[in-house]
Amino acid sequence: MGSRVDAVLLIGPVVFVVEFKVGEMAFHRAAVDQVWDYALDLKNFHEASHGVSLVPILIATEAKESAPVKLVADLDQVFRPIQVHPNGFRAAIESALEVIRGDPLDQGQWSQGAYKPTPTIVEAARTLYAHHGVEAIKAFDAGKKNLGATSRRIEELINEAKGEGRKIICFLTGVPGAGKTLVGLNVATQHARTDNPTHAVLLSGNGPLVEVLRAALSRDEKARLKKTGQKQRKGSDPVKQFIQNVHHFRDEAFKSEAPPADHVVVFDEAQRAWNQAMTADFMKRKKGVPSFTDSEPQFLIRYVDRHKDWAVILCLVGGGQEINRGEAGIGAWIEAVKTTFPHWDMHLSSRLTDSEYAAADSIGAVKGGPGVYCDDNLHLSVSMRSFRAEHVSAFVKALLDCEREQARHTLARLPRYPIAVTRNLALAKQWVRSKARGSERYGLVASSKAQRLKPHAIDIRVKIDPVHWFLDGKEDTRSSYFLEDAATEFQVQGLEVDWACVTWDGDLRFVGSGWSYHDFRGAKWQNVNNAENRSYLKNAYRVLLTRARQGMVIFVPEGDQADPTRPPAYYDSTFQYLVDVGIPVLS
Repeated sequence: MGSRVDAVLLIGPVVFVVEFKVGEMAFHRAAVDQVWDYALDLKNFHEASHGVSLVPILIATEAKESAPVKLVADLDQVFRPIQVHPNGFRAAIESALEVIRGDPLDQGQWSQGAYKPTPTIVEAARTLYAHHGVEAIKAFDAGKKNLGATSRRIEELINEAKGEGRKIICFLTGVPGAGKTLVGLNVATQHARTDNPTHAVLLSGNGPLVEVLRAALSRDEKARLKKTGQKQRKGSDPVKQFIQNVHHFRDEAFKSEAPPADHVVVFDEAQRAWNQAMTADFMKRKKGVPSFTDSEPQFLIRYVDRHKDWAVILCLVGGGQEINRGEAGIGAWIEAVKTTFPHWDMHLSSRLTDSEYAAADSIGAVKGGPGVYCDDNLHLSVSMRSFRAEHVSAFVKALLDCEREQARHTLARLPRYPIAVTRNLALAKQWVRSKARGSERYGLVASSKAQRLKPHAIDIRVKIDPVHWFLDGKEDTRSSYFLEDAATEFQVQGLEVDWACVTWDGDLRFVGSGWSYHDFRGAKWQNVNNAENRSYLKNAYRVLLTRARQGMVIFVPEGDQADPTRPPAYYDSTFQYLVDVGIPVLS
């Protein structure tokens, strides 16, 4: 992933990870986190380091003194970083070898151990943009057909369309966290040059995701240029060319009759495109078009179809996390091709008929027809969201579906993914801070309907800047590390933190054997009776509960008998339900 540790020493049973800060007199926190990150990276992703003791050592070459060596190990046998001046280096190693016992490491076996990282979407984007292929990004436990085979199939279809002068639309599915967006990013970065005849663009309606990815890659680009003594030309940002907000792309279609600059267009979360009613309403209000008849999928295909020679559309399809009204679903894309663009070939994931994609009827209407192909390579079956969280999505699904026994059973399969619940927000914050090591990111999240967390200094009406929240460091009050600003489901969808503090308000309450849905308006909670809006609210919590890569704590307020908007009854049954499914209580 581009990290370069200064030195690794294999001595006896110990792996020493050494970082030198030449010319430094002090031990800065960023440097401590850096060497700690190297040790954690080896522990988590280097197969030969899974079962060994790792001791990170930071050496400031101009330091005159250092604190006495204290050896403190966490449960996984990664020790807290030791900070020494050069003359204390030998003593630190000898102290560790006196304490850590075991058989000497097989150095040849260790050096040949496989390294299989599971990056966050931001880390993966950085790697891809640095011109590494998607096959360099491997799932922790997945030697199975995954990103590589799917990416190769997409490349074959792009070459086929270009070589034969055809137009192709592909539908790619995958389990949560399998890497659908990674495949899209791979296509976009591999074809990022504007002079490339297969120039591609990744489009997303997820504004925060677009902002964070763009900012991360732009920062990296500036840092690379700075190292070589160059400056980025004013007004020039190559990242903007291949990662765009879908609505900006759509607006370009109104400016002229020309086709888009891109022959390959990737739509992330394509099922979230608007239906005809939502699109018509927007066009009337914002564009002054009184009678617009296209759904968003129809309009977008129509724009790409302006290419006279060839084009490829790749639709990345998720399921079960709809949180916005007016989403058309994937059936709208299939219907648009069938009725309006029959000259486009359709390549469908073989799993697109699964219930979570809500497209079975649409598939049934076109399956077996001319130009329609089903393809196993267009489904990603292995989740790589987290090396610890393989079963978290299944646990959250059972929890929200009120399947107590299934939730208990699945929770028991998460021994390396700690989950806790508490009524004390200060304790919850203390928990995530204590769990995070090195630069591991933690943050506070809340439902966009959580209006009565304000007594706990959590006001979801205060809009966070996702770029600062996700990318800035521990010294910036706008970052997630300060645990002051809560990000909602809209700001965190598609992104992750290592440790999450999930707040649970009275908008979603467990009552009896199911959920009660509420929206705070004016001075009181209102019942949510609309089935679609209920689904959005439950899915908001689904998003919040699946944002953490390594573990989470859930905060359920005590309520206040003196406050009619927060009586304990609104919270107690939810807390008890979480305890009943086996989540341990912090106290």
